[in-house]
Amino acid sequence: MSWHHKHLLDIESLSADEITTVLDTAKAFKAVGTRAIKKVPALRGKTVVNLFVEPSTRTRISFELAEQRLSADIINFSAEASSFKKGETLKDTARNLEALNADMIVMRHSASGAAHFLARFLHASVINAGDGAHEHPTQALLDTFTVREKKGKVAGLNVTILGDILYSRVARSNIWALTKLGANVTLCGPSTLVPKVFEQMGCRVTHDVEEAIRDADIINLLRIQHERQRKTMFPSIGEYTSFFGLTKARMARTKPDALIMHPGPINRGVEIDSEIADCSRSVILDQVTNGLAVRMAVLFLLNGGKAQEIAG
Repeated sequence: MSWHHKHLLDIESLSADEITTVLDTAKAFKAVGTRAIKKVPALRGKTVVNLFVEPSTRTRISFELAEQRLSADIINFSAEASSFKKGETLKDTARNLEALNADMIVMRHSASGAAHFLARFLHASVINAGDGAHEHPTQALLDTFTVREKKGKVAGLNVTILGDILYSRVARSNIWALTKLGANVTLCGPSTLVPKVFEQMGCRVTHDVEEAIRDADIINLLRIQHERQRKTMFPSIGEYTSFFGLTKARMARTKPDALIMHPGPINRGVEIDSEIADCSRSVILDQVTNGLAVRMAVLFLLNGGKAQEIAG
């Protein structure tokens, strides 16, 4: 078991060993989740601040529940109602939170690099809950956990990530995690959203969806983000669906044991047919369950926890 980081800012800087440590720790926490009493005292007396400067419901709730399960004191800080509108800087806000003796700050921000910026001058541990189009490390960890749980391994699997890669922090973090653990990663989507430059990260890039999904063990669909989507990237949502959507016809041409993943929320009928989202080969709800265990593991490890303490 190896974990020596004060922060979790990205997947790029983690070793395969460190990623595996998080996954193994999360496995122990998932077992805790099946008990009648789901709380453990690992973060009792510690204060965790959820600093969400970009709106998020799913990730924030997942982190909040993870913190509650670990018995932490929680401060929720929503930028919508904050002094950012009065011109206070991120640095000022974080320093104020640290003056309240915050031990950890979980931050989502629309600017790439915001979490790294904070980590440079704070005593508290910083967890990146998504920064711009850069990284979303806990999403990649929960995705990788789900793959390993369902397939028994990650090394040697064919994983296809389908959709908006260019603007996706989920894609970048997943690419790092999967390639470090030995998976074969294929990226697919419109050429405007899946440029060849991603091959430098150790992936294969294709714009042929039939070919991309044919030999895949895992198909990870990314949401077409209406709010971030540049109008110039493809002519219409309907055209995206017809060229790259996972329809029943396309699903029929995949391996019979290929699993479907999606970070959510799903645009039903856009990147995925509604029936496929709910079928037995979809592990979308497992990802949500696993996200809680993974976030508990991250908080626990950053606090200096050791795996043998979890069962207590």
